[in-house]
Amino acid sequence: MANKQDDPQMRPQPAPPEEDYEHLLEDYSHFAPPSEGEVFEGRVLKVTEKEVIVDFGYKSEGLVPIEQLLTPEGHVTVQPGDVIDVMIDRHGPEPEGYVLLSHEKASRIRAWHNLEKAYREGLMVSGRVLGRVKGGLSVDVGVKAFMPSSQVDVRPVHNLDVFIGQDIPVKVVKVNRRRGNVVVSRKLAVEEEVAARKAATLAILEEGAVVTGVVKNLTEYGAFVDLGGIDGLLHVSDMSYGRVNHPSEVVNVGDEITVKVLKFDREKERVSLSLKELMPDPWETVAERYQVNSRVVGQVVSVTDYGAFVELEPGVEGLIHISEMTWSRRMKHPSKVVKPGDQVEAVVLDVKPQDRRISLGIKQLEPDPWTTVEQRYSVGSVVEGRVRKLTDFGAFVEIEEGIDGLVHISDISWTKRIKHPSEVLKKGQLVQAAVLHINAAQRRLSLGIKQLQPDAWEVFFRTHQVGDTVRGRVCRAANFGVFVELAEGVEGLCHNSEIPGALDRSKDEPPLEISREYDFKIIKMSEAEKKIGLSIRALGEDEERTRLEEYQRRAAAATMTIEEVMNLKGQGEARSQS
Repeated sequence: MANKQDDPQMRPQPAPPEEDYEHLLEDYSHFAPPSEGEVFEGRVLKVTEKEVIVDFGYKSEGLVPIEQLLTPEGHVTVQPGDVIDVMIDRHGPEPEGYVLLSHEKASRIRAWHNLEKAYREGLMVSGRVLGRVKGGLSVDVGVKAFMPSSQVDVRPVHNLDVFIGQDIPVKVVKVNRRRGNVVVSRKLAVEEEVAARKAATLAILEEGAVVTGVVKNLTEYGAFVDLGGIDGLLHVSDMSYGRVNHPSEVVNVGDEITVKVLKFDREKERVSLSLKELMPDPWETVAERYQVNSRVVGQVVSVTDYGAFVELEPGVEGLIHISEMTWSRRMKHPSKVVKPGDQVEAVVLDVKPQDRRISLGIKQLEPDPWTTVEQRYSVGSVVEGRVRKLTDFGAFVEIEEGIDGLVHISDISWTKRIKHPSEVLKKGQLVQAAVLHINAAQRRLSLGIKQLQPDAWEVFFRTHQVGDTVRGRVCRAANFGVFVELAEGVEGLCHNSEIPGALDRSKDEPPLEISREYDFKIIKMSEAEKKIGLSIRALGEDEERTRLEEYQRRAAAATMTIEEVMNLKGQGEARSQS
């Protein structure tokens, strides 16, 4: 019979090393009874109508009541394979073959642990806004927490209801597990997030950089774009090469856009942005598309006192100056010809890409009436037109569309002394005139109204001569004499030396009564200079001479009668003596 000590299995074995004991303890540690209040991570094995079966690393599997893993709408929140927090629940009935577990208690303990850690280390946690309470909001961060309204956002929030049901990042500002008191702040979380984004943005931001941002809000003059913790201004003039009346025509709040940094003041943190800088500039090739004398079609976008701007394509506008709208000079305002929104055809007059200017004209679509004016009018012909403008030197008369002639003030009347054309003519008056001169090259046409009337001076000189006695009305006085109206438009001068007693009067007293009529003798006439000399003294001398001649005639007649009487008397005495 063999000795037991010879059996290898019966021989005493050497003691295992100390590290092997540690491995054995770790391998069988899950068989040790769990301590109360200890939280485990369990893996979901199966989901039934009433329970969720969980493997939590113990000799028996655990059961979690299904109610603890349902949403408010009644949907199960887990499925096999999910890992959840659980702990032993010794206050409920022990299910046969299983260990009763609680997910709610484990989650609450885990939540308090996480909140205390977040408070100590300044970490952010996620929470769901449950609803409004007095002074703020109730937030689920594993436990119910209070968020004062002043801690909701960096700016005052007038409607807290918009946050209800939202998942938001918060920071723990106060935690007391014993009292179950937790206070959180979304404002601090937002500020920290903005500061982090801002630091990252400032690290890469520079002039010329192309960045992406979100349109934050719109104003009349542009849009503010959030580049990541720092806002940049996208001015309305930098949105497009075309005309933009309001930023909303190009971007909307919430749009994500790519822009170019035009200017960046790092100290003041001011950023100017541009959208159009990322687009091709249409003015670089505008000379190729719009050549001088070519015809184009565009839309009138604005009308000013000096012309109308026409959009030929987005970003390219041309100006039709008021002088290029019609051949007529009586254009008052461009709105008489075009208005915003009109589709117009025009001729390209000039292109200056470097100045971003294109000059257009619409009158060039019609022939220039001045090119044929000499064929349609001749010097001496009579025309009819309407007075369009009065100036100090004359009146402009439009005889046809685009053709104005000037009636100089000296060509209005032969007789009247006119200081301003308005004394004779009125704006809008229809008049006839004679063509005096035509200069088509300089676009000038001279007209005369008096040329259609007889010259009163010519008539007077033809019907009178020196020595004639005329009657005239004293119209005005001068230091040297008086002016006398002899006929309409014809005046003569009677010098003081030709007025008896004039030199003996005071200077303030006129030698003849104004507006009174007198007889005068013409003593001088100059048709070339249109001058007539008059005299009252000469009339008196004529009368004196006439009286003297009459006296002499009568005296001579009386002398002959006496002689005749004496002769007759002598002859009678001789006869009586005989």
